[in-house]
Amino acid sequence: LSPTTRKVGTMAKTLNRWCPIQDDVEAYIKETLAKRIMIIDGAMGTVIQQYKLQEDDFRASASFAGDDKWNDDKFKDHPKELKGNNDLLSLSRPNVINEIHQRYFAAGADFCETNTFSGTTVAQADYGLEHLVYEINYKSAKLAKMAAQTVEKETGVRKFCAGAIGPTNRTLSISPKVENAAFRNITFKELVTAYKEQVHALVEGGCDLLFVETIFDTLNAKAALFAIDEYYEEYGIKSSQMPIVISGTIVDMSGRTLSGQTTEAFWISVQHAKPLCVGLNCALGPDQMRPFMTRLSNCATCYTHAYPNAGLPNAMGGYDLSPKDMAPKLREWAMDGLVNMVGGCCGTTPDHIKAIADAVADVKPARAIPDHPNHMRLSGLEDLTITPDSVFQNIGERCNVAGSIRFKKLIVANDWGKAAEIAQKQVEDGAQLLDINFDDGMLDGEDCMRKFCNLIATEPEIAKIPMVVDSSKFHITIAGLECLQGKCIVNSISLKVGEEEFKSQAKLIRRYGAAVIVMAFDEEGQAADCEAKVRICQRAYKMLVEECNFNPVDIVFDLNILTICTGLEEHNNYGVDFIKATKIIKDTCPGAKISGGLSNLSFSFRGLEVIREAMHAVFLYHAIKNGMDMAIVNAGNLPIYDDIEPELRAMCEAAVLNTSPDATEKLLDRAEKEKERIAEIKAGGGDLVAKKAAAEWRSAPVKERLIHALLKGIDEFIELDTEEARSDTVSYPAPLNIIEGPLMEGMNTIGDLFGAGKMFLPQVIKSARVMKKAVAYLTPFMEEEKARKLAENPDMLQKKTGCVLMATVKGDVHDIGKNIVGVVLGCNNYNVVDIGVMCPCENILDKAIEVGADVIGLSGLITPSLDEMVTVAKEMQRRNMKVPLLIGGATTSRMHTAVKIEPMYPNAPVMHVLDASRAVAVVSSLLDDDLKDDFSAETRELYEEMREEHYASLEERKFKSLVQARDMQMRVDWKGRTPPKPSFIGKRKYANVPLEDLLPYIDWNPFFAVWQLRGKYPNRGYPRIFDDETVGAEAKKVFDDAQKMLKSIVDGRKLTANGVAAFYPANAVGDDIEVYEDEERTKVLELLCTLRQQELRDEQPEYLAMSDFIAPKDSGVKDYIGLFAVTAGIGMEKLLASYEEKSDDYSKIMAQALGDRLAEAFAEKLHRDVRVAEWGYSAGEEMNPEDMLKVKYQGIRPAPGYPSQPDHTEKDKMWRLLQANDLASIELTESMAMLPAASVSGLYFANPESKYFAVGKIQKDQAVDYAKRKGMDVETAERHLAPMLGYDRA
Repeated sequence: LSPTTRKVGTMAKTLNRWCPIQDDVEAYIKETLAKRIMIIDGAMGTVIQQYKLQEDDFRASASFAGDDKWNDDKFKDHPKELKGNNDLLSLSRPNVINEIHQRYFAAGADFCETNTFSGTTVAQADYGLEHLVYEINYKSAKLAKMAAQTVEKETGVRKFCAGAIGPTNRTLSISPKVENAAFRNITFKELVTAYKEQVHALVEGGCDLLFVETIFDTLNAKAALFAIDEYYEEYGIKSSQMPIVISGTIVDMSGRTLSGQTTEAFWISVQHAKPLCVGLNCALGPDQMRPFMTRLSNCATCYTHAYPNAGLPNAMGGYDLSPKDMAPKLREWAMDGLVNMVGGCCGTTPDHIKAIADAVADVKPARAIPDHPNHMRLSGLEDLTITPDSVFQNIGERCNVAGSIRFKKLIVANDWGKAAEIAQKQVEDGAQLLDINFDDGMLDGEDCMRKFCNLIATEPEIAKIPMVVDSSKFHITIAGLECLQGKCIVNSISLKVGEEEFKSQAKLIRRYGAAVIVMAFDEEGQAADCEAKVRICQRAYKMLVEECNFNPVDIVFDLNILTICTGLEEHNNYGVDFIKATKIIKDTCPGAKISGGLSNLSFSFRGLEVIREAMHAVFLYHAIKNGMDMAIVNAGNLPIYDDIEPELRAMCEAAVLNTSPDATEKLLDRAEKEKERIAEIKAGGGDLVAKKAAAEWRSAPVKERLIHALLKGIDEFIELDTEEARSDTVSYPAPLNIIEGPLMEGMNTIGDLFGAGKMFLPQVIKSARVMKKAVAYLTPFMEEEKARKLAENPDMLQKKTGCVLMATVKGDVHDIGKNIVGVVLGCNNYNVVDIGVMCPCENILDKAIEVGADVIGLSGLITPSLDEMVTVAKEMQRRNMKVPLLIGGATTSRMHTAVKIEPMYPNAPVMHVLDASRAVAVVSSLLDDDLKDDFSAETRELYEEMREEHYASLEERKFKSLVQARDMQMRVDWKGRTPPKPSFIGKRKYANVPLEDLLPYIDWNPFFAVWQLRGKYPNRGYPRIFDDETVGAEAKKVFDDAQKMLKSIVDGRKLTANGVAAFYPANAVGDDIEVYEDEERTKVLELLCTLRQQELRDEQPEYLAMSDFIAPKDSGVKDYIGLFAVTAGIGMEKLLASYEEKSDDYSKIMAQALGDRLAEAFAEKLHRDVRVAEWGYSAGEEMNPEDMLKVKYQGIRPAPGYPSQPDHTEKDKMWRLLQANDLASIELTESMAMLPAASVSGLYFANPESKYFAVGKIQKDQAVDYAKRKGMDVETAERHLAPMLGYDRA
């Protein structure tokens, strides 16, 4: 075909297209989709790989279809490597690309995408080929179109060329600089320009429709859609002539795009483009993609498609799902009504497409496009739908430099992080949308808007809600829209600029995919009264809907909330006028919403927040009843209408509704009193109102006092109040009634608050202390009453409560987590029987039978505990017990529980409990007759699925053989190297080390983890956790308590710190380390056995074992190894016993936590002393504690039981070398746990190349070899290595 020039439209630009546009493309596709499932082609890259093309192929000159100059030798001397730039093959190897298209069409594809995934100047810049973008896209489209024509002629079936528009290698929503979240390496406008250039070439090259695909960042896609819409308008192309298809990418099982959007939010963000079809492709295989495709199919109001990968990538980056395996899955999707089109992405070939086409050929289309009601739909990272039944929408107001002095100061000070915290606080306080405004004469509003929007776009807790981009300058609102991937609201435009400009702005907003707030202004000014508000809004509504094609539900009218109580009579009716106009506009402008800036109403009373907040609440109460949908408010400061002090509420009613001529005067009088109160506070007199409220609880009824004491953790009066309640035999005939009544009512409230995340662990434990104190006071009276009743009626059955028996399994001495779970369960009225630590299986089960336990909970921290838990489960089955079993502790996991423990005990439910916050919900569900069966069945099904996944992963996981892994061990050039010699050989004792010497080395981060206090970025670690909005206050409280106890421990010498370190000559022999008696190196004291990595890792050059860090024996280099064991737990038992006597669980847990911190600090200090002096290989080291805790020093101190050497049994050899029992008073249990529990041990490596690593899973060949080296049978070795076995042992 010869090129033809076609002019489309009377005012359109000239389109130079070699083949005519087909006007019926959309109509034909819709007609076909009514009859059958249509087919999209498969992967281009996968098939290109089959051709084994080399660099020369990418540089070749080429002729094609009679065109001898299809491609000249322009790439012959191109300076950059071109292999991998597959788009370039459309020029250099056109026959290959055309052939691939023909193969896909012949296989059954209706649509073939052009070879232009990277066809923008942005992507081609990597190859220095930006200048060829037009030619690449034009000829790629021509190749695909010519293939379509060829196959269409052969088969008589119409085929379509789809222009592929990829995401580029830049992202508008994510910063490429970790240190600067607001930075972007491309702008929206730059991306629009690049996409527009690509679209132009694709259209002129012969495309029938456009595919915007593999969308990992929705903002990139919005730039592409913007470019397409703008291009279509310029060239007079209708979407019916050249439809748009949009395809997103859900990157993992979180169900979100890479830029964080949910499937529903993604659809809402691109819906404005009115695509023919929307769907998902890439990243996931059919099994993983299905749930997200279901969600998209349910919400999308157009056709849907899917072209998943051929499964997930394997270890080598390939795809294993065959055509015969993949096709039935997509057939099922089609039959279930999820899709209208199907195809394949990465890993798929023409064979896949043929199998898929054959599989769905006889499927009658089952999916009908949903007919959803026309509601306002907005999005951030998540979707927000506003229906007539929706609650009132709070638009957070504090990110406005005109309305928040604090926010403005932060912006002026360039403190963007703190400014973002204000945004997050608004979200936490209940804002469903967030207003952002930078209108200030001293600020560069456009730059500030762009920077702030970029910043908060990277904060999921902020970006999850839709944004309201607010400015009186239109170009600033546009800057905001170009930084936000969700569907926003523009605030605002108005008719004051004139009709033409108003319509132009509205159309541009629609092109960006945003909703709009229209201010009640026109050419004559601001609408103040009801009539003007109605007139202006009705006029604007008509223009937007009829002339700008705006969806009515995306129109929001701001009717101008104006200031009342100014002293001017004409202002008194402003509130009433707004409320009346709201109803009229809602009735006459269907779908439109009403909003306003609430703070304006009370501006006369600035600085008097009590009055202002009351006025706002009263105004909203009446405006919402008349149809107001949303308002810009400080979401955290809205009082409940009924909670406003009655006299003040009446004054506000009169002022807002203008029902009294002296309403303003009365409010002004009230304002003077409020000013006096504020002045008293400032003068230091204190807030008498607050003081009164603080004292009121002591005069409340005893029930309220008991509950208050529990909620606040106040034990000062608990015995006095408990006795008062006990004396009230009318209200509480028995002591138990007090527990079951006010005490449990309070504890249930605490449980609810804790479960909802509104109360934190330190508070709960303090509340539990109050509860225990009350119960301890009542216990003698209850025992007395029980004895009396039993004497009167010996056969009386005692009322039974849920009993939970808890134990730390045999060989393990760690119980902090278990104690916390026990306290939380106790708070919720469960009878907790804790039988302590190192509990043998038979003791646990015998005691459970004795006490009639309803649930058994097993805890453990060290790895051997996992096997002991399996043993307990087996024995419970052998005994035919029917008691539910709970598993918890740091080394436990849901997967291990599902795979190793639950199958051993099918008689009853086996549940993994992640932490204390989950324990109550699990136990209550297991003991609830109405819930337990469904809860247990659901968990069993989940665990069965996990087991299947586990065993499937064993088949799929790739490993090096042990021989191969050893061949790839870390190579150290030992030639000429002389490892440093320690200052002594043998052992050195460190007795009664001053605790104050350890304090600077304490790492406080694990301390907060004990209390389940976890800050959010950027306040995760100590001391930043104190600044966290959620847990900061509680973290500070528990930290202050720790400091007090720590001072008491140190000053009172309540704990003793002992340690021992040793250095010995050593050399590596294979994967083992020989430890010698002296420098003669003839007598081997011990053989330390290490484990080597075997799991296949892409591009990993070495497979490590700890022996790699020691010079091999045959190298002739004399090397050394160090060992240590330290404790800060001597005296802990006595300290804990003192707290046990007082039933003070809080202090007991605190002491254990501090003991662990001191032991770790001792290990850190001793390691520093070793580096600087004892071994001296870093004698000049100058490092602050923070860097030390980040392991920035040379050398490592790994410990058996940890990832670098997961086998605990190696400790036994260490103890013989250290004589730790005698020299440091640290013992080992039979399961290799250390006593005291607050102890740390490990090895010292000085090698500069030494590093921490994880061995990971190992294979049978290494387990057998390891057992032989250790002199134990394979079964015993496998038992010790169980968590790291990459195979299923018999």
